[in-house]
Amino acid sequence: MRFVRLVHRRGKTGTERVERLRALGYDVDDEPFAGPGALVRMAAAPPDVVVIDLGHAPSQGRDVAIAIRERKATRRVPLVLVDGDPAKVDAIRTILPDAVYAPWEKIDKAVARAIARPPAHPVVPGSRLAGYAGAPLPKKLGIKAGLRVALIGEPGLITASVGELPAGVELLGTADGADLVVWFVRSKAELQEGIVAIAARELSRGLWIAWPKRTSALAGDLGQRDVRAAGMAAGLVDHKVCSVDVTWSALKFARRRE
Repeated sequence: MRFVRLVHRRGKTGTERVERLRALGYDVDDEPFAGPGALVRMAAAPPDVVVIDLGHAPSQGRDVAIAIRERKATRRVPLVLVDGDPAKVDAIRTILPDAVYAPWEKIDKAVARAIARPPAHPVVPGSRLAGYAGAPLPKKLGIKAGLRVALIGEPGLITASVGELPAGVELLGTADGADLVVWFVRSKAELQEGIVAIAARELSRGLWIAWPKRTSALAGDLGQRDVRAAGMAAGLVDHKVCSVDVTWSALKFARRRE
């Protein structure tokens, strides 16, 4: 029996899709795909094909697909990318041209085709940031119209260099009442001092933690592994990475589901 890893939104529609794949004769794993641990488990037991639903959050699906291609152990696993906004799917297609793209109504043929023709020379994007190339900073950070965005320790990037923000965006200096927080951290000590309090907040649009890149003038003792480890220890899981500018990188966190 062929093994399918399904990455999708939880709920009634997701359950129906699992049942459809099983009815086609596949063994299906649809556990939440969260954090680097999911990639480690996939590398230990690669599926015959990964099916990613782009219908709800195409950027997240794209990032999962790129992460799979980045790892040598999973690079040759065929990818089937399903549904999604046509314009966004076209953008993803330029990054991952050798994936199989199909509407859900044709999932049977799409999965069969992907398994029969795995990529001989899989395309590996330069980095997980490829999907954000050329995007304005508010878009990278998910700053949308009407949101209350807290900028903590912000060095003037968003307020001075990105131009006009989406309509109705309210910029805050603290996390109180915020929908989305972007926290700029400069050292391990600063991160450890504030992570517990900020991780405990209910943020509907998540938390970005930014740190100075190793190549920047602000570089110190903080790196991506340190930021991820601190977030996970505080009950969070990272699911996006962003190159803010030449100085700052950032990881986006959400509360870990129990």
